[in-house]
Amino acid sequence: MEIRNIAIIAHVDHGKTTLVDQLLQQSGTFRENQHVVERAMDSNDLERERGITILAKCTSVVWNDVRINIIDTPGHADFGGEVERILSMVDGAVVLVDAAEGALPQTKFVVAKALKRGLRPIVVVNKVDRSDARADEVHDEVFDLFAAQGASDEQLDFPMLYASGRQGWADYVVEGHKEDLSALFDLIVKHVPAPNVNKDAPFAMVASILESDNFLGRILTGRVEQGTAKVNMPVRALRMDGTVVETARVSKLLAFRGLERVPVDEVQAGDIVAIAGLSEATVSETIAAPEVTEALHAEPIDPPTLSMTFRINDGPLGGREGKKVTSRQIRERLFREVESNVAIKVTDSNETDAFEVAGRGELQLGVLIETMRREGFELTIGRPKVLTRINEETGEKEEPYEEVLVDVDEPYSGVVVEKLSLRKGVMQDMNPSGGGKVRLTFAIPSRGLIGYHSEFLTDTRGTGIMNRLFSGYGPWAGAIAGRRNGSLISAEDGVAVQYSLFSLQDRGTLFVSPGEKVYVGMILGEHSRENDLDVNPVREKKLTNIRAAGKDEALLLTPPRKMSLEQAIAYIEDDELVEVTPSAVRIRKLYLDPHERKRHSRQKND
Repeated sequence: MEIRNIAIIAHVDHGKTTLVDQLLQQSGTFRENQHVVERAMDSNDLERERGITILAKCTSVVWNDVRINIIDTPGHADFGGEVERILSMVDGAVVLVDAAEGALPQTKFVVAKALKRGLRPIVVVNKVDRSDARADEVHDEVFDLFAAQGASDEQLDFPMLYASGRQGWADYVVEGHKEDLSALFDLIVKHVPAPNVNKDAPFAMVASILESDNFLGRILTGRVEQGTAKVNMPVRALRMDGTVVETARVSKLLAFRGLERVPVDEVQAGDIVAIAGLSEATVSETIAAPEVTEALHAEPIDPPTLSMTFRINDGPLGGREGKKVTSRQIRERLFREVESNVAIKVTDSNETDAFEVAGRGELQLGVLIETMRREGFELTIGRPKVLTRINEETGEKEEPYEEVLVDVDEPYSGVVVEKLSLRKGVMQDMNPSGGGKVRLTFAIPSRGLIGYHSEFLTDTRGTGIMNRLFSGYGPWAGAIAGRRNGSLISAEDGVAVQYSLFSLQDRGTLFVSPGEKVYVGMILGEHSRENDLDVNPVREKKLTNIRAAGKDEALLLTPPRKMSLEQAIAYIEDDELVEVTPSAVRIRKLYLDPHERKRHSRQKND
């Protein structure tokens, strides 16, 4: 059977996973009466909740006797490590672009990677059924994007379809036959080349995805580049420099058939397969027959740009809400993550019971923390720091920069420009984008964006959309003003009382509700002034013969500001931590004791 290997690549929320659902449905992969959840490829709980794809997934469909292996990739640049590896497994790509939003930063990111690999993409302008669709303009935008990324004449001559993934149709014209996706299936078979592989050479493949299974152990997925693999055959894993990592036998071969992974006895060159039986091999290593001595080429991964310190939870409430609380358990879990996620790096910190975890961005590290929290871990997380480097030629310090694309209603554009300028952002472009909206493009240090998103949503009354993309390293931009307000810090242990909180709400914005456990050094809210303030949230009303206990039951509290995990991490300053447990997210000072805080503050100022 002929094979075609394709990746579906796009900016986040442009409809990749929904389109794959329809491709599976229309190729007859599901029975007519089979119940399938919406966005079947997003199998992870976090993916379903957030509506984003975090892990790349493989599936396959058969169309007119041709097997099409489809890989659904993440759209967020934070998960770019996944996208880069996936593109090495395929011979073609379907670039999906929203008919209203057009080509956004992550579209640019994935297209640049695909063009660099020499792929000739198919462009699908999706969501043409939107009321604000502008399909022809978007077509021109995509052409300009390809040209700006240095596409060859062959790549610029891309075939294009208009589609509605939700309604399940695609055609060469917007007003075409709104029946099915046969035009897309036929175009994939015709335009994407069959894998260029050597079936007679000894078996070899590069591992692109790693996962673990309770029964099979490590499972490595990749495309067979040459030869044939059979169950029980001896293989060895090679690093890029040809060093042998391990020698083992293939205990199981799994081929992708629809959403299922089906055990098979043999796989040919060109097919995408999952292999079990190796215990040490990891992503980007070559798995090959014993006679192969040279590793296959694997793409280098872009370096991490952001790091956070993961510590044990040493607060007064530590160990009460989670099951996994020791530094040994945290260390094992982090190093297990590194094995499957090449975009993350973990090193032991200079501090005791702490680890430096570096990744692509706040979202990627936030997903890791949320996953660990759901697994029963307790952690404290430090303020995110950007990873700088020294330019070897000039000897100057450089930091990561990002390209930021902002879509806002015109009245709010001024405040966005002002805030990003204060954060060392430089505006590069400003265009009206229709409907009273403006599209602003900035170059800004990654450091300047830490903690800005919630402020941005407040400034634009929740209507603004901000997209960001790592663009490279640039000169250090100097000091950036941080949070202006200080913190309200608990001076007592106990349970927060309504009577006390009512008197404290004039001092600032509260983060806690009555009945919540509090401790010395825990941050209860944001002070209305610049300094930190120690307060007592557990003080109860003194009763007398004249004043009854229920006299002030009608005290009205302003609802507290509850922060999500990402908001809390973006909010904290250098001397603060986020305490993460399975049931709570709290903010606290690094040094809980007020005297110790003052001592360290004096040392810092000296």
